[in-house]
Amino acid sequence: MRLFVLVAVCLLSMSGHAAIPTQMPDGEMPSLAPMLEKVNPSVVNIATYTNVAVRNPLLEDPFFRRFFNVPNGQRYRRTQSAGSGVVVDEALGHIITNHHVVAKADEILVTLSDGRSLPATLIGSDPHVDLAVLKVEAKELRQMEIADSGALRVGDFVVAIGNPFGLNQTVTSGIISALGRSGLGIEGYEDFIQTDASINPGNSGGALVDLRGGLIGINTAIFAPAGGNVGIGFAIPSNMVRAVMDQIIEHGEVRRGYLGIAVQSLNPELAEAFGVERREGVVVLEVEPESIADEAGIRSGDIVTRVGSRQIKRVSDFDSQAAVMFVGDEIEIEVLRDGKAKKLDVEISDTGLKSIAANRLDERLSGVQLQNYRSKDQAAGILITDVDTQSKAWRFGLRTGDIIVSVNQRGTDSIGELREVLRTRSSQILLRVYRAGEFGFIAVR
Repeated sequence: MRLFVLVAVCLLSMSGHAAIPTQMPDGEMPSLAPMLEKVNPSVVNIATYTNVAVRNPLLEDPFFRRFFNVPNGQRYRRTQSAGSGVVVDEALGHIITNHHVVAKADEILVTLSDGRSLPATLIGSDPHVDLAVLKVEAKELRQMEIADSGALRVGDFVVAIGNPFGLNQTVTSGIISALGRSGLGIEGYEDFIQTDASINPGNSGGALVDLRGGLIGINTAIFAPAGGNVGIGFAIPSNMVRAVMDQIIEHGEVRRGYLGIAVQSLNPELAEAFGVERREGVVVLEVEPESIADEAGIRSGDIVTRVGSRQIKRVSDFDSQAAVMFVGDEIEIEVLRDGKAKKLDVEISDTGLKSIAANRLDERLSGVQLQNYRSKDQAAGILITDVDTQSKAWRFGLRTGDIIVSVNQRGTDSIGELREVLRTRSSQILLRVYRAGEFGFIAVR
């Protein structure tokens, strides 16, 4: 079972920063109770149920089945798992949680703090950031306000609320240990808030809040090399949560853009070689021909110092900004070229679409996740990053790791080109894929 993060909480001073109160009205002891009474109703328990195919080599043996009169047909067992979620829109019934909490669930049941249990519908999810949005039909929900995670500081107190081990409305506290954590290998895009809060299974998808009761993060994972709590937990910052959530609600998926550049961190040696005094930023190693970056005028050797409103000091900053770079966005990128600052306007178009749920292109490809792919020798295609084992695509032979190089006899090296091919409907989708060093055809009807 994946262990999930709890994260800690905050008492804010008059200046707006976290501080432990030294005095309370009427001589009362300091307490988080008033804030928790406001936000606890926004945190929900999520139970998921999945039908998993049972594989038994004996039952797959025709002789064994005939001898013991075992009926034909696939056998399934029903599994259950639990997590947490946060109501973010009381009018529309929207709940935010982690993708891994609801991934491949056949049934999702949400239990509110008042004891009501409601079926939930998955609007969409983003496995690369590990977020999902659910919808329930209910009155008298209580939403949690989303705060600005960009204003957080290391040392701020935080509170984590969730449902560990099925225990409703459990609260733990701690501080923010670090900001902008990445390189952990947990998700595709990482920009985590690190906390020293307690770690318990079932808290994934729960709320990390500040003293005002504002949502500053969604708890998602822990670092536990010995399998226990070592005081290192991680939450997805609320600004990233808001951006991804808006995409899912509007499009049913995240239409993330793809610039088409490879970068590395600027170091003193590179700075000296490029003749610049700056020691922070990322150097553009390579620009893919005909990519969005190429069309915008970005060149190999440029030092990227800002993307949108975010200052870029290291590769993790660049990758984190890429997580919230969506199709349709117009972004200003600032680079140093030949020692001089240069501002470039970049429009993220459909041709730069990096990843997508394939059912958005054709319902026959439901259950398949796609991502643009380019190898070190510049060979391009479309990588299948996930295939639902219960889907039609799986039954026809598609597998995770396949690289699509043509569709219906037309070469396709990007999701944008695949979209264009599939707009012309045909009785079947003929895919040419590359797998384990060999090419082959797969027809999906």
